[in-house]
Amino acid sequence: MRTSIATVSLSGSLTEKLTAAARAGFDGVEIFENDLLASPLAPEEIRARCADLGLTIDLYQPMRDMEALPEERFARSLRRARHKFELMRRLGANTVLVCSSVSPDAVDDDALAAAQLHEVASLADDFGIRVAYEALAWGRHISSYDHAWRVVETAGHPALGICLDSFHILSRDSDPKGIEDIPGEKIFFLQLADAPRLAMDVLQWSRHHRCFPGQGGFDVAGLVRHVLRTGYAGPLSLEVFNDVFRQAEAGPTAVDAQRSLRLLQEEVGTAAPPAPVVPTGIAFAELVTPDAQPVTALLGALGFTRVARHRGKPVDLYERGEARVLVNTGPAERRDGTRLAAVGLTSPDPAGAARRAEALLAPVLPRRRGPGDAPLDAVAAPDGTELFFCASPGGEGPDWRADFTADTPAPTGPESCRIDHLALTQPWHHFDEAALFHRSVLGLGPQPSVDVADPYGLQRSRAVASADGRVRIVLSVGAAPADDTVHAQHIALATDDVVAAARGYRAAGGRLLPIPANYYDDLAARYEFADGELETYRDLGILYDRDAHGTFRHCYTPTVGRVFFELVQRDGGYRGYGAPNAFVRLAAQHTARP
Repeated sequence: MRTSIATVSLSGSLTEKLTAAARAGFDGVEIFENDLLASPLAPEEIRARCADLGLTIDLYQPMRDMEALPEERFARSLRRARHKFELMRRLGANTVLVCSSVSPDAVDDDALAAAQLHEVASLADDFGIRVAYEALAWGRHISSYDHAWRVVETAGHPALGICLDSFHILSRDSDPKGIEDIPGEKIFFLQLADAPRLAMDVLQWSRHHRCFPGQGGFDVAGLVRHVLRTGYAGPLSLEVFNDVFRQAEAGPTAVDAQRSLRLLQEEVGTAAPPAPVVPTGIAFAELVTPDAQPVTALLGALGFTRVARHRGKPVDLYERGEARVLVNTGPAERRDGTRLAAVGLTSPDPAGAARRAEALLAPVLPRRRGPGDAPLDAVAAPDGTELFFCASPGGEGPDWRADFTADTPAPTGPESCRIDHLALTQPWHHFDEAALFHRSVLGLGPQPSVDVADPYGLQRSRAVASADGRVRIVLSVGAAPADDTVHAQHIALATDDVVAAARGYRAAGGRLLPIPANYYDDLAARYEFADGELETYRDLGILYDRDAHGTFRHCYTPTVGRVFFELVQRDGGYRGYGAPNAFVRLAAQHTARP
């Protein structure tokens, strides 16, 4: 299906918005009136600019307060409409959005509303323009799509149809099944937006918290299925009012928007991109650092051993059990301090994973390879982290470990260790984009968003994971600046015995993050522990949580650069990440900062 986006959904000048929409692959745009009024370009120039970019102008919007008005007020509105229709003819737009009236002058009279909309449509028809009537969720007298359709049907003009907006329908908890009773040819336009479920004034909810489909809590795909069953053949168009999007760079936002529509079309069956290839594990986490000593000392205390070195790059491979960490000290990596720069994802089909990424607008990154280097494909996540698609052991595809020359055998022992999850801090304007990216490109399932109180603000996080839990990534955005050591990235290591692992780490010279005694006093009040168990946790700084499925014990190392490690023990099928303890950890990290 054709895709379109309202210019109000993007930041910048009208020219910048049009360019971003075209580059992201949109077929058309909705021109928001304010964008046109603020543009130095004449309507004819905007029309030409869109044509040069390969964009159609699918809608001009909005036209407000046009129906159910006193005669004198309606005459003024009709005069305004004539001027707008003349402008639209110059612009080359043939459909106008008319919103249900919010004017205090509007009267509760459906017959009058239908008669006046008929007159507006007759005038529009003289200019070759169609009128798409939309029920605002906060409309004074008409606020639901079925009410709007009854008025349109009563008006009975061929140039008058309805505009359906997913936000206005779903925010009111209206049943979208009734859409199927509307003839498809009378649905002149379909506007799509998602939103988180919030208990607030619907106007403010709409104006500030809309997001792209798949980023909120609405069943947008279900609504679209109802629309398609009518025979609707128009574009899927995004109309998103969002404070973050209006401040972020237009180009990446437009790509995120287009990605959301490609995923939506896959869900409703109107497009078939390559199927998602869900990763089956974390092959490695790569740290880049200007100073290897603190990093390698920390890894050594955690029980990692350097087992290999890259044949042509200053990259060392450290292993402990199934957990593998690369330490990269290359000159190009010395500018940003120690950080988690790349993740290797074990994939049953690396080539298929790359094709899926390309189809979802995550192009494979160009890479400089040395002779004999494994041809690994990688894509960039919204925060810049490189994600490598690595063949499963014994599977088809190049083996990334063939790039390394072994120098020390990996230690063997009864204790298991693997990467339980990775936590990646997102730029403030990429949080929703990151969740959609990991869901659409990697096929990871999103979990509900969690807000955590930080001593200096609020931290928001959302986990995405494979169904079997072998790949877990926690995405977060915090109140502090992105380079703050508290809101850093971290690698969580799963162990069968976190007490033994913490003791071994401390015996090897490692320091554990101190946790306030008040936390353990509260823990004693909430749970019963075996004799001496709570004292052990207090001594080692181990935090504790439980859910309906099991228990979780975890502790933390100090931060090196922008990275720290977490030791975790999951028992009985625990599914979370210790979120109830996050505010304690954040406060402890603030206290521990030099």
